[in-house]
Amino acid sequence: MEIGAMVAVVGVVGTLGAALLTQRGAERAKRREIEILRGHQEIRDRLTLRRSCYADLNRDARQFTTALNRHLHVLRERPVEDADREVLDEAKNAQRDRYSEAQMIAPDAVLGPASAVNHALSRVYGQVKRLERGAPEEGETMAAVSAAQQEIWGLLREMRAAMRADLGVSDGTGSVSA
Repeated sequence: MEIGAMVAVVGVVGTLGAALLTQRGAERAKRREIEILRGHQEIRDRLTLRRSCYADLNRDARQFTTALNRHLHVLRERPVEDADREVLDEAKNAQRDRYSEAQMIAPDAVLGPASAVNHALSRVYGQVKRLERGAPEEGETMAAVSAAQQEIWGLLREMRAAMRADLGVSDGTGSVSA
């Protein structure tokens, strides 16, 4: 084989090899870019999921607190009817469902305050139901249960502040009003 032909072959192989290496490099860069984009999308999806969960939990916990307050007013003013019980139980069930969802999604910094709200709501609900049945435990008066129900609003503010801090929309000091 002639030297000229060998140089030509080496040149062709070099050119083809360089093209192949360039193509592989471009493919690797494209794969990395796709992985980065997927990572960003996953972060956005998780943030959207948390935002939705938090909004629903905040709304339903506030509605349950309001339903407890309304039920206490009914207890003072007239006999409780089935419709009154249904409204309270629907609010309780909605809050329970949202809290269950938050247990799977929220980080500990949010779950702590959400748990405090959940426990307070459950405790006051039990007290309200015992008052309704005319079988309160020691110290469960209408005034004491009303005061316990009003204390839930402070816990709701703490929960909301933790959620907002987790979402990056506040500093987490809880300075936002109810």
